[in-house]
Amino acid sequence: MTTSKKKSVLGDNIVSGGLNALFGQQGIEIDAKQSDTIKELAVEKIIANPFQPRHHFNEGALRELANSIQENGILQPIIVRLAHDQKDQYEILAGERRWRATQLAGNQTIPAVIREYDDATMMQAAVLENLQRENLSPIEEALAYKQMMDTLHLTQVQVAKRLGKARSVVANTVRLLTLPEPVQAWIQNGELSMGQGRTLLGLHNKRQILNVAKRVMQENMTVRQVERLVNEMNEAQSSPKQAPEISTEVKAVEMALATKLSTKIAITHNQRGAGKIEINYGSDQDLNRIMTVLGLDLDA
Repeated sequence: MTTSKKKSVLGDNIVSGGLNALFGQQGIEIDAKQSDTIKELAVEKIIANPFQPRHHFNEGALRELANSIQENGILQPIIVRLAHDQKDQYEILAGERRWRATQLAGNQTIPAVIREYDDATMMQAAVLENLQRENLSPIEEALAYKQMMDTLHLTQVQVAKRLGKARSVVANTVRLLTLPEPVQAWIQNGELSMGQGRTLLGLHNKRQILNVAKRVMQENMTVRQVERLVNEMNEAQSSPKQAPEISTEVKAVEMALATKLSTKIAITHNQRGAGKIEINYGSDQDLNRIMTVLGLDLDA
């Protein structure tokens, strides 16, 4: 089957003007032009982008794309570069889903345009394509931003500018990586939303995040409900603990003991009638004095 001659109706190959404009601003040609030379490359000679931020590809969606490729072929070629350290191998700049689906379809070759790009451009293009064409999971997006910052030595502001994002979006997304790993995994697989995860970060006691996240999933809480829960827990933690009220009778006992022992006495008393008596003393001699008043003789 000669895939490049068949008409494509694949949504994966339709590029919006907004995306082209964004890539153009970054100096990246992410799609083939009429003037490009298109080659049929063996799929076995192509490897995934080493900077691909997407860790999970939906198998069902890939199968649908493979079926469409079998029926209609591929009109929009993928974009690749020669692998730096592997002879006769190519790394994908854009179009990894098409390449994966082509393998599922059983095709031996795929139309491609070969370009020369450095690692920084490969990384930036991979993030841009995934963010614009098929949303990454929040955790994958956060990891992609962090990888750009760490590898390219960029600030959050610089990453936001390169990707056409607000700085707050980049900052709030990267913060998800400070959540406990199990919570990140729940966001990754969709059991928790990004909004719920961000709200959990507001807990003052970070050790509570894991248990609260479990409760959020068990009770199927909305983001608004999580916000209320987090606020309540923070208020409870910040409010000073007050000693429980004691009755007049207990206060009288407290005063009588303080007078008899000539020291400070504190009595706690619960609703069940149980409690404890605290007797303060200032020194070993003071302790011996109190024991004498109480009629206690350890030497007896």
